[in-house]
Order: sequence, then structure tokens, then C-alpha cells
Amino acid sequence: MQTASFIQFPPLELVTRPTVETAAAAFYTNRAQQTLRIWACRENGPLRPIRIFGRLHWKTDDLRRLLGVCIFRVIADTIPR
Repeated sequence: MQTASFIQFPPLELVTRPTVETAAAAFYTNRAQQTLRIWACRENGPLRPIRIFGRLHWKTDDLRRLLGVCIFRVIADTIPR
């Protein structure tokens, strides 16, 4: 019997897309994908998904806020020269 292959996701700090699919959100929250689907169905979880063409997507900013992840953005104008 073969083992399931694991999908690698980039660190949440480096994700630049506005939303991620359920598999990625489950990875970042350390929950099963079905748990996130139940949250969406019952509308009682700590995150609320949006639906894009009938599929669940989870806002990256909401995930960062829930997990306490910060992103540091360097603005070129603020760096002293």
C-alpha cells in the first residue's frame, strides 16, 4: 500500500494571493479539510470562506489574523539612504 503524498505549501508569510483553497487553509490551521467544510456549512467557525465558482476559498488575511502571523513589508521610500 502506498502512502499519501503530501502537498507542500509555502509559509503563510510568503503567500501573496488574496485567498487560498481549502487544502491550504487546512494545512495552515492544522485542521482536516472536512473540518473547514463543516465550518463553512454551519457558519460557526473562526473563519468564513468565500465561494468562487462554487468552491470554497479562505481569505489569506483572515488566516494570518487567526494564526497571529505578521508580514513585514519594506517600503523603499522609508529606507534611509
